[in-house]
Amino acid sequence: MTQFLQEYFNGLPSLCGAEDQIAAAMAMPLPPTTSHGRVVKSVRSAFCVALHMHQPLIPGRTAELATAPIISNLRYMIEHPEMHDAHNAPVFRWCYKRMGELIPQLVGEGLRPRIMLDYSGCLFHGLREMGADDVIESLKPLAQNPEYRDCVEWLGTSWGHAVAPSTPSADFRLHVRAWQHHFASIFGLEALGRVRGFSPPEMALPNHPDACYEFVKTLLDCGYRWVLVQEHSVERVEDGGKVRQPHVPHRLIARNSRGQSVSIIAIIKTQGSDSKLVGQMQPHAEAKSTGTAKLGGRSIPPLVTQIGDGENGGVVMNEFPPKYLQVMREASDSDCPPMNVSEYLEMLAAAGITSGDFPAIQPLLQKRIWDRFQGGGPEAMASLIKELRKDDKTFHIEGGSWSPHISWVRGYENVLTPMQEASELFAKAVIAPGIPTSDPRYRAALFHLLISQTSCFRYWGQGLWTDFGLELCWRTIDLITREFSC
Repeated sequence: MTQFLQEYFNGLPSLCGAEDQIAAAMAMPLPPTTSHGRVVKSVRSAFCVALHMHQPLIPGRTAELATAPIISNLRYMIEHPEMHDAHNAPVFRWCYKRMGELIPQLVGEGLRPRIMLDYSGCLFHGLREMGADDVIESLKPLAQNPEYRDCVEWLGTSWGHAVAPSTPSADFRLHVRAWQHHFASIFGLEALGRVRGFSPPEMALPNHPDACYEFVKTLLDCGYRWVLVQEHSVERVEDGGKVRQPHVPHRLIARNSRGQSVSIIAIIKTQGSDSKLVGQMQPHAEAKSTGTAKLGGRSIPPLVTQIGDGENGGVVMNEFPPKYLQVMREASDSDCPPMNVSEYLEMLAAAGITSGDFPAIQPLLQKRIWDRFQGGGPEAMASLIKELRKDDKTFHIEGGSWSPHISWVRGYENVLTPMQEASELFAKAVIAPGIPTSDPRYRAALFHLLISQTSCFRYWGQGLWTDFGLELCWRTIDLITREFSC
């Protein structure tokens, strides 16, 4: 029988306290998919699409900001139809639910649909908080029903939609574990054990060597086997050039200033953030026109991969459902089928292709660092990075994202400074004394810390959204100060 964690504790979602159970679930052998005997030679090419779903938690703007309740931005849109873009709220709500309708419909037709889903923890909690239980109930069969669960690959992410390059590494690990707790509390530990791919919010990949090392180590320690990366956020290890075969799996190599190294399988998402690519099922068209690829001296089918917002934009909201149904009906039994990533990797492994055959990549601009770094630890690395910045104004360690012009650091010092203060206070007052993760005070402090680090507070520029971020940072600091007698 499927085991579930308790979903709520005094109004707060399950974010911590069951670390051993989570680790055990993620350590279980990954059950094989029912890929219907597909082998490499029977597939000419394949494609997959992933839908990213997120709504931030915000001070509700129903009173003074300092006393406003924390609610989902979606709830605020629904309750305030006069606000800009509020007319989209009911459609957004349906978008979060509709794969629970489309997948059973296609399976009922005898087809083999595929989709990957990435839902932030903020969204899961926000839906519960606003009473949208029907959305959650619609999704449950996709994670639990044996008829559907091979059709849907759930992707792990950070609970509060925090971007890895500018979130303290220790906090990002808390986000990753919190999402696993929350997912297991809704869908069960067995369902969590099948979540082996990771979708970084905003496709943000740290390129500072120490930060990237901690990012990859966190994913590995938390049981993940592969990660999505943006094409232009990585480079070839050997020469720093662009990736040559973006539609084959790669190995993301992460080295730190102390000489340690880890790696994880990386699946490359090509092009920038454009919901129309997913909304119009562009990966299918591209896969049909893409020839076989070479890997380990053998020909293999390429996998064309895209992820985009699953609710944001007219094409995704209106055109995606009929286009998805059309493509699944056309491609389901073809030699260019839809395949989720873990299923694809399983097919390659059955053909004797291992991760050692995958080309090696690293975060962008790291070649410049490793060409000059002579060792010496973090201080020597910091000194070298300072020199590289001085020599080349385009050099940076802000990480890569879905768009090269987006920075999650520049211009946001007024938000990042209190965010760092909250993080340091949490580490000092909560982590260092060894407060149990099952302690209600720990959970409350963690909840506030995680929501204060949401990327949305550094996306829209200065103004109301940065005010939200600041307010949530101050609330976090105030709560920790009061509860832990700082």
